[in-house]
Amino acid sequence: MKVKIFNDFNIVMDKTILLTSLLIASYGFVVLYSAVDGNDFLIYRQGIRLGVAFFCFFLFAQIPPTYFKIFTPWVFGFSITLLVLVMFSGIVGQGAQRWLNLGLITFQPSELLKIFVPMMIAWYMHDKHLPPRKNEIIIIIFIILVPTCLIGFQPDLGTAALVFFSGALTLLLTGISVKIILFLNAIVISTVPILWYFMLDYQRARVITFFNPGSDPLGSGYNIIQSKIALGSGGLFGKGWMNGSQSHLDFLPEQSTDFIFAVAGEEFGFLGLLLLLFMYLVLLGRGIWIASQASGTFNRLLSGALSLTFFFYVFVNAGMVCGILPVVGVTLPLISAGGTSMLALMITLGMIVSVHKHKNLLT
Repeated sequence: MKVKIFNDFNIVMDKTILLTSLLIASYGFVVLYSAVDGNDFLIYRQGIRLGVAFFCFFLFAQIPPTYFKIFTPWVFGFSITLLVLVMFSGIVGQGAQRWLNLGLITFQPSELLKIFVPMMIAWYMHDKHLPPRKNEIIIIIFIILVPTCLIGFQPDLGTAALVFFSGALTLLLTGISVKIILFLNAIVISTVPILWYFMLDYQRARVITFFNPGSDPLGSGYNIIQSKIALGSGGLFGKGWMNGSQSHLDFLPEQSTDFIFAVAGEEFGFLGLLLLLFMYLVLLGRGIWIASQASGTFNRLLSGALSLTFFFYVFVNAGMVCGILPVVGVTLPLISAGGTSMLALMITLGMIVSVHKHKNLLT
């Protein structure tokens, strides 16, 4: 059976994912407007980014997963090539060499690996028996470690960790045994001293600060201390929109990107954050349900892994702001200002919708 790549432009969307993502983006616009003190230029840029991201969401939702499977090894290889290119000619910013200059915009290739690593694992396992055998697990680990190490060398340990865990979640969904999981965890834990040796001073300071923020309250511990103050001062109902003192008096760092979750907590309180987390849980639940209904190993692994990875970003950002995880450069999906990460996340949702829309096609 032949499949037209855009299915005759018969646009059918998953209403739950579409409406929930629109609600989260709207919530984010309100919080961001306050975080940037109503800066029209920044809000305009965010609107353009959201428009492009939702266009890509609609576009990828129309493409049958068969084509994702066909092009996966090519886009994965191309992304690895871009990471190598970043090492030699990337733009340096915030102490790391992560971006490529494309003229009008700068582009961070590492963000795409959050999608392409789960895709590559799903592609590799699509015609194999589950759970994977030992030699297949070794190849999957290799698929995960190559981009993880290249991103870690930039250095960008936050994105490297997300890429690693997106691959690990995909491996987990293949049904590997508990013994293998424990064995792999032991290997990861054993590499911690080696990782510590290669970490830069500011990265080590972040880890130390995670255990004792008060050790350097005006230095490495400043960010997490201020974010906790913002969250705690919001109480149950919050101080009200545009009334957050931590962000508007510039005590809270990176309030439009990494720490925007704290801005929402200060202004809308605990209940406002519960509403936001509930909407994220709706996306997660819908994605997992789509994965359970998908036909074919590739579709099930792809939609399941991307759904868990999307929510993992939320968990890491919220955990970082609350102080239960070390501070890393991870944005809050559809809320934080940013272009490449938002584009990658909306493509992720579009691919999940595509799996559901084309679930009756032969793959």
